[in-house]
Amino acid sequence: MREDLRRPPTLPASPRALYRAGLQRVRSWVSTEFKRSLVEPILHPSTWRIRALGISTLMGHPLFWLIWTEWLPQPYENLVLRLLMSAFGLSLLVIPGITARPPSRLAAATFSLIFWITLPWFFSWMYFCNGGNAVWLASLGAAVLIYYHLTDWRLATVGSFSALAVAWAMFNVLFPDSPAIPLELALTNAIVLSFCWFMGIVLGLSSSNLRREQLTYTLGTMGIMAHELRTPLATMQLIGEALRNETRDEMDAARVEMLSQRLTGLVRNMNHQIDMQITNARLMRLPIHTELVGASDLVHDALADYPFRSSRERESVVVRVHSDFRFRGSRSLFQQVIANLVKNALRSLAAASTAIRPGDLLIEVGAQSNRGRIVFTDNGVGMDADLQANIFQPFFSTDRGTGHGLGLAFCQRVVQAASGSIRVKSAPHKGAMFTVELPLA
Repeated sequence: MREDLRRPPTLPASPRALYRAGLQRVRSWVSTEFKRSLVEPILHPSTWRIRALGISTLMGHPLFWLIWTEWLPQPYENLVLRLLMSAFGLSLLVIPGITARPPSRLAAATFSLIFWITLPWFFSWMYFCNGGNAVWLASLGAAVLIYYHLTDWRLATVGSFSALAVAWAMFNVLFPDSPAIPLELALTNAIVLSFCWFMGIVLGLSSSNLRREQLTYTLGTMGIMAHELRTPLATMQLIGEALRNETRDEMDAARVEMLSQRLTGLVRNMNHQIDMQITNARLMRLPIHTELVGASDLVHDALADYPFRSSRERESVVVRVHSDFRFRGSRSLFQQVIANLVKNALRSLAAASTAIRPGDLLIEVGAQSNRGRIVFTDNGVGMDADLQANIFQPFFSTDRGTGHGLGLAFCQRVVQAASGSIRVKSAPHKGAMFTVELPLA
């Protein structure tokens, strides 16, 4: 109490200090978004994506030339300009090294130039040449949004405004006697295009932040993997030293056998962690299997292979088979599903304030009509509705310290691949119930 009385009273921050703090936050945001972030000439430059863009550009311009000249004639069209745009699309298909990953500086510059010309510049030029009519207003708005979706939002912002200025200048030089766009139409179109630019920037910012978060989680997963392996490795080192000491002294067969079994368990634990991380990493390319799987055997085998950290943890899991059933799917992948759900439940139990008791994790197997169910019910910390709405999203984790956010997303994809479903019911401090429902074979 006396120490508290000796402390000087806390004074409210002055307006100058608040201004400086706000300015510092703005500078930090600008540094993160503009200076330190990568500016990508093309997002996700896969071979398929670049070829698809090239084919679309190559074939789209002649097709629309026919539409706007023969079927729905527009005030201005130019076959030579259309063929030039098609040639840019062809260049994406034939230039050597254009699909190299990662792209070279020359390839990046080529991407930027081609898409600047074929998207914001070309559509701005056609917009002015057609008097800002409805067709080319819609086309220019679509081109702006495509440009933002295709490339980094900073490049798209600079590129779209510079292309608009260049196209306007060229139009005034080449067609000085053309009638000006009426003021009311120009203002109306400006509002529509401003909305397109605004939404392009907003979506670009959110996508940039999402990619940065996913990269952070990916790198975090590597750290989690290293942490998971470091602990058993350190224990294995201690066991090795104990075995060495046993051989120096009198050989105790029971002691050596105990240490050997513990060493075997640690190796199995490491292999389990490695298998789980590798399987989770294959989230988007799971193999298709149609094995006939028995639910009861699946659960018991998965638990037999699970590396429980203690006998108390193992005893906390109780399996209750009401009626067995069989379904078609991948046995190995579903074993990983069981392991993921058990791991999450045990982590929730460990976070609860009470000691783990037998039956704190109940796994029930049963079938009703033409559907089978495997239900995981734990007495852990539970979760609120907001968490329940997002836990199956990739890279979303309730535990940012030790979770990578892929486990439940992996579970959902495996179950859905077997034409099943997985859902959760929970409340804070009241545990959670995960239900895996599968069609009977």
